[in-house]
Amino acid sequence: MVMVPLLTTTGISKRYGRTRALDNLDLELEPGCILGLLGPNGSGKSTLLKIVAGLTRPDAGEVRVLGLKPGPAARARLAYLPEVDCLYRDLTVAGTLAYVSTFFADWSPARAVELLEFMDLNPRAVVGTLSRGMRARLKLVLALARDAALFLLDEPLAGIDPRSRARIVEACIRQYKDGQSMIISTHEVLHAEGAFDRVVFLEAGRVKLAGAAEELRRRHNCSLEALFGEVYA
Repeated sequence: MVMVPLLTTTGISKRYGRTRALDNLDLELEPGCILGLLGPNGSGKSTLLKIVAGLTRPDAGEVRVLGLKPGPAARARLAYLPEVDCLYRDLTVAGTLAYVSTFFADWSPARAVELLEFMDLNPRAVVGTLSRGMRARLKLVLALARDAALFLLDEPLAGIDPRSRARIVEACIRQYKDGQSMIISTHEVLHAEGAFDRVVFLEAGRVKLAGAAEELRRRHNCSLEALFGEVYA
């Protein structure tokens, strides 16, 4: 049986002024895969996720999510966690979940409660009083509480404490279901690499190295974190 890709990008290119963010990028993601999208800041990771999420348009190339072009139907099948913090500081944690849940038909209240407990988040806490790590945990709850086919997580580990990083990665693995796929964009490889089935290393908007995570470890006889250092040395 031939597995139909959940996501395909073909010849994706994007410029911001004179800066080439993506350069003729091809990517394919099958169902049931956690992909590590790796690279330093400015390598094109965030731009790629925004294009897949339908938040910005490529200058050239095509994107398909479950065969759908970017638009309302495709966006309804994916959950996007942005790098920026867009939380309303005056709301409580419970109020934030209640507000966000109104936007998505695939929101799972039971999963949201389970995630809150796992993330050790107090529903009555006011968002503005939370630490950066706790806000990062809350953002992840908002993404993973949906029953989406594709999860796009943009730098969920950036700039937060190691305990929260470990908690976030564990939550991604715990909530992951058969047939769903996940792209985790990060340059913080140490805590995340155990979750990856496949990895793509980006540089200047191009794929520099890609493959199955375990195969790359065997071939290069090192961890993905060490390989990251070698690739971008």
